[in-house]
Amino acid sequence: MTECSVASAAASADTRPLRIASFLPAATEMLFSLGLGDNVVGITHECDYPPEAKKKPVVVECVLNLEGLSMKEIDEAVSARLKSGKSLYNVNEEKLRTAAPTLLVTQNLCQVCGPSGNEVTQVLKTLKPPPEIVWQTPKTFEEVLEAYLELGKRTGKEEESKAWVEASRKRVADIRGKVQMQVDGQGNKGRVRVAFVEWIDPIFAGGHWVGEMLEWAGGEDVNSRKGRDSVRIPWEEVIAWAPEVIIVSPCGFDLEKSREQARLLMQREGFHALPAAKADRVYAVDANGYFARPGIRLVDGLLLLAHLIHGPKSFPWTGPADAFAHVPVEGEGGGREAEETGERSTREEA
Repeated sequence: MTECSVASAAASADTRPLRIASFLPAATEMLFSLGLGDNVVGITHECDYPPEAKKKPVVVECVLNLEGLSMKEIDEAVSARLKSGKSLYNVNEEKLRTAAPTLLVTQNLCQVCGPSGNEVTQVLKTLKPPPEIVWQTPKTFEEVLEAYLELGKRTGKEEESKAWVEASRKRVADIRGKVQMQVDGQGNKGRVRVAFVEWIDPIFAGGHWVGEMLEWAGGEDVNSRKGRDSVRIPWEEVIAWAPEVIIVSPCGFDLEKSREQARLLMQREGFHALPAAKADRVYAVDANGYFARPGIRLVDGLLLLAHLIHGPKSFPWTGPADAFAHVPVEGEGGGREAEETGERSTREEA
């Protein structure tokens, strides 16, 4: 038997109170939404939502100090660390033993997103009895919903998870239906060319669930990869695509940091010749909140995409004002003084 199967078998007879360690920010959001916040006994340094999650003991931290580094320097540091075979994360085994989780939620999707297979296997050796393991490795929007259902099933919240997923699927279907009506009504001009940028130096296009979300929202991005890892692409491919809307959503960044990166993107050669630049349709978003994490706020992210692509008249945004910001192109939007967040900043003629 493998380490994980041994852990699962041992946990199946576990009668201890439910104590959960989350090695994944998206899972932490799911757990709190299921009403299991009191059962969470350990999180990562990146688990910042909902706000009360930040009060939980941090048992996982990044080993690299990335403060003050440029995006290029961050990419180089992360790539070098992974190339050497070393992990980006350190699991504090002493804190984890003190937390004594009976359930550990982790992932095996991305070495950058959080502790993955090898690290978890080592952790299991330090915990006696070992906790039950819930693996989350979604690559598509539907798989995110399935991960939520599985988490509900494994934590005694099956009915709650089913209710949320049912409501979310209906909401998604409603948005897609409204988008399709708008696209059909505009003929060949219905779909909008979008550049969804997950990193600006080097350029990374959207991956995993983002491609299908863009499609559902009435956008089209030939550089985004549906159900597959995000990959770096030459800036020339963005130029060749001639996007009408640019959405800057750097993985791991909140709105303010995304906005800074959008300004830097504007310094690239050929940027001001792009249709999106000429139309002043460049947006920064809270990537962590709505796109980077395979969690419950992806549903809101779909509405946000429709809002940015088609405008507030068709798809009004009723979520937090700091979910996105219009980033004016110098000389057309009044410069930095004109920057605003939320509903007011989306161009009415979009």
